[in-house]
Amino acid sequence: MSARTFRVIVRGAFADLTAEQRAELAAHAAEHEPLRAAFTSEGTLTYEIDARPFFTFRFEITVDVDTAAGTNIESAAVAARGETRALAWLDEHGYRHKHLTSRADEVPQAPPGARARREQRRNQRA
Repeated sequence: MSARTFRVIVRGAFADLTAEQRAELAAHAAEHEPLRAAFTSEGTLTYEIDARPFFTFRFEITVDVDTAAGTNIESAAVAARGETRALAWLDEHGYRHKHLTSRADEVPQAPPGARARREQRRNQRA
């Protein structure tokens, strides 16, 4: 079994925020500023509520792939996983949203270095 890693971006806009919700988001804005954006397994939320109502979630999702079944994983399915996580967070905090979009891009695996290629050749001869 092998694993493939995807970076998922979910974008949207907050909708119909109450004054309390806007104040809560503003109070935590420093924790969610765009300069802190990172792809993590837990997900990172960024927004600038004082400037505009848009938000972005970033997730890094690793999918185990059964090599016997092939490696045909649809990025749309992985994007849907990220979207589900983002929706869960929004629902948990009571934030309405609109214009939700998501996309997933596979993180390319680095090619093996010279030492790893030599080791592969040794293992193939054995």
